[in-house]
Amino acid sequence: MGLQFAHKVRIRVCGILIENERILLVKHEGLGKLGTFWSPPGGGVEFGETVEETLQREFLEETGLEVKCGPFILFHEHIDSRFHALELFFKVDRIKGVEILGSDPEMEGKKAMLVDLKRFGKVELLSMPLEAYHKRIPDFLGF
Repeated sequence: MGLQFAHKVRIRVCGILIENERILLVKHEGLGKLGTFWSPPGGGVEFGETVEETLQREFLEETGLEVKCGPFILFHEHIDSRFHALELFFKVDRIKGVEILGSDPEMEGKKAMLVDLKRFGKVELLSMPLEAYHKRIPDFLGF
């Protein structure tokens, strides 16, 4: 997260797209203990925007995919010395599009935060340090 989100409460909506037992994640640079961090596509709710609209916009911006918002899965609250995020996770289904690493318009003109887009299965995730990905991802894949 960029410093423009520091010391503010932010509401984020994230989409869980699992196809063939593999979850789609985006890699953020400059986040987490390791300096990079994998998480589900998503972002901040803008004033007057529904969570469904936010999820569809963010997914398209970050992955090139149009998705349909499905059921709510879980809530996660992240608080550290700089950031406070209330995260809402929803299942999503692909409508159309080709997976391609997009961008984060909120970071336009600054260093890109999104640096990779990849699908992961359980085995791949289990081989990575826990700090490398969002701590709730095991909930979505059942491990």
